[in-house]
Amino acid sequence: MSSPPTSRLLFDEPGPRARRRIRITTAGSVLAAALLVLLALRQFAENGQLAADRWEPFGTWPMWRYLLDGLLSTAKAAAVAIAIAMAGGIVLALGRTSPSRWLRLPAAAYVEVVRTIPALLLVYVVLFALPRYGLNLPLFWKLVVPLAVSNAAAFAEIFRAGIRSVERGQLEAGLAVGLTRGRAMRLIVLPQAARRVLPSLVSQSAGLLKDTSLGFVVSYAELLYSGKVLANYNHLLIQTYLIVALIYLVVNATLSKIARTLEARQRTRPSRAVQDAAPAAPVAKTS
Repeated sequence: MSSPPTSRLLFDEPGPRARRRIRITTAGSVLAAALLVLLALRQFAENGQLAADRWEPFGTWPMWRYLLDGLLSTAKAAAVAIAIAMAGGIVLALGRTSPSRWLRLPAAAYVEVVRTIPALLLVYVVLFALPRYGLNLPLFWKLVVPLAVSNAAAFAEIFRAGIRSVERGQLEAGLAVGLTRGRAMRLIVLPQAARRVLPSLVSQSAGLLKDTSLGFVVSYAELLYSGKVLANYNHLLIQTYLIVALIYLVVNATLSKIARTLEARQRTRPSRAVQDAAPAAPVAKTS
């Protein structure tokens, strides 16, 4: 049986009027953004911020090496936080779909409560509250732990949507052949669920990558904090932060492109599966 598109797992597909409103809103937003960019460029030009000598330092390798080191620290923090948050999300999703209320209720409470708390507040808890009780984490974990705790709830909802999308007969078939519920979920349901929500997982990971800029608060040397240090050194505040913004734009645009590509492949996969499963047409006998 074919799997539904990912968009149908998380929200209803918009109708013709909703799509028209989306197109109009998108066009208006793009025009407004373009106008703001033009106004900003005009102000920069009038104040000499676009002069060649102010951009010349960014044509040197030591400047880029420093920013790329910050990007590498961002990638490390994001990778570890994503791994922990995904693992926690799977556990929470299994708890929310469990028939046992002793597992379902705590998992639901965690997701509903943590989703309402800003990640910045969790950073402040790790940064200021925990040291008072003798738990003073290294800078790396002061950033990673709040991001993992916050995003585990979001990943849990994505995995839960994927589990709900898998036909119930898949789990029942696993139980019928003697598998325990846990093994049936792990071997049959979860792989299908993860494949169906893969684009949403990539999108959530891109959001988490942007949240690593909260390392600015804990003085962790990620990309934004490295930009701050660099701007204090070269006194090129606007140019430095524009370069940092450009790096974020390129990285997140790449991840968004990967998510769209995965979603497009999933839309074409069912039709291919149907074609492969279709029986060959019988050859007419000639007399």
